[in-house]
Amino acid sequence: MQPTKFQKRLFGTNGVRGIVGKDLTPELVLTIGEALGTMRRGCIAVGRDTRTSGETLVKAVKSGLLATGCDVVDCGILPTPALQYLIKGQFDGGAMITASHNPPEYNGVKIIEADGTEMGDEETLKLEQLIFEPSFSPQSWEYIGHEINAPYLTRKYIQAIVHHFPDRIGSEITVVVDPGSGPACLTTPQILTEMGCRVLTLNGVMDGTFPGRLPEPSPEGLKGLAELVVSSGAAFGVAHDGDADRAVFIDEKGQFVEENREFALVAQHMCHQKKGTVVTPVSTSLVVEMVMKNEGCTITYTPVGSIYVARTMRSLRENGNEVVFGGEGNGGLIFPDHQFCRDGGMTAAMMVFILASTGQQLSTLINALPKRSMIKDKISTSLGTHVLESLKEVYSQDSLDLTDGVKILRRDSWALVRASGTEPIIRIIVDADTHNHGQVFIMN
Repeated sequence: MQPTKFQKRLFGTNGVRGIVGKDLTPELVLTIGEALGTMRRGCIAVGRDTRTSGETLVKAVKSGLLATGCDVVDCGILPTPALQYLIKGQFDGGAMITASHNPPEYNGVKIIEADGTEMGDEETLKLEQLIFEPSFSPQSWEYIGHEINAPYLTRKYIQAIVHHFPDRIGSEITVVVDPGSGPACLTTPQILTEMGCRVLTLNGVMDGTFPGRLPEPSPEGLKGLAELVVSSGAAFGVAHDGDADRAVFIDEKGQFVEENREFALVAQHMCHQKKGTVVTPVSTSLVVEMVMKNEGCTITYTPVGSIYVARTMRSLRENGNEVVFGGEGNGGLIFPDHQFCRDGGMTAAMMVFILASTGQQLSTLINALPKRSMIKDKISTSLGTHVLESLKEVYSQDSLDLTDGVKILRRDSWALVRASGTEPIIRIIVDADTHNHGQVFIMN
């Protein structure tokens, strides 16, 4: 059953985000903590990325949780997927202070459920109602919660990934890791080292000002990583976003691996090992579907957003379906046998395993995938809903997918138009066969 996408007032696809001191204040984060503590009274795990505002905001969310009677375990600085792994089955919920890929002046809050997934839309709407119409009150002195500091718990996450693979599988592989001065400084180099890799690091010291590059791992920002990969003779370079739930790659020639092709390569490997379903948003390139169908797997599409992918994967598996893999075309990959969330550390480790298993170079594996071209753009407008309704009418004779926005399908190409839920813009993505690119769609 496909998830329904609800319109939220405060939370976006991946939590609350804003400029610190302007859109996101300690007072707001305190209220979020109080609301979460009211909904999920119990033991709550919290963590943060390396942003300079993180310490202030994590104290605010902890204050709200403690005041409403929750016990709090502070896991310190760690990647979002590490916190999600620790929460899974061990805590009653969690809160991660992070703005992911946004610039350093931003921060945010992600709410994690007891199963390790981000809070879904229906529960988030209940949380928002508590935030906008507070109906909670602080507990009296004898019922206030207790706090434990437990940064050592991150070790469990590292071990879980290392033990997922054969011992020392990466012993012949050199990798350059660029954590971007974020929390993956503590995890990905250690994971790959324990897998036997020779690991070099770039931007490997935690720093919330992100002096080496911005938290978004763009091709432009990874030129230094590309140069180090080539000069060191590394098999590949891997870079993370600000909270390390995503991983992007540089091949041994210093070329940026487009994220949809990264997804396709890992999907190809996963589907070769096991047959079943791959889950991904409607915004993912057709290269993924082409590859997994060649491997005998099926595909299920969801609205855009990792939470919809993760929850669909869980639902399918709970209903007896074999779910092999999932993720988004932005480097956010989900390995269901590990956990139901995007995990950059696991993705980096899986790339080591793929190269060690195949004995081939990353560029060779990527170049063997079907060739596709993708264009992404956005247009500022406050008439997003009107635009989408007009597109339905103009392209009524085409095959349309209305899972999220309007997706127009023609032969082996498609165009997707979506209205942003948080900004007055519409986003446009066109995915086409390389030879026909630019000749398939005429947008009226």
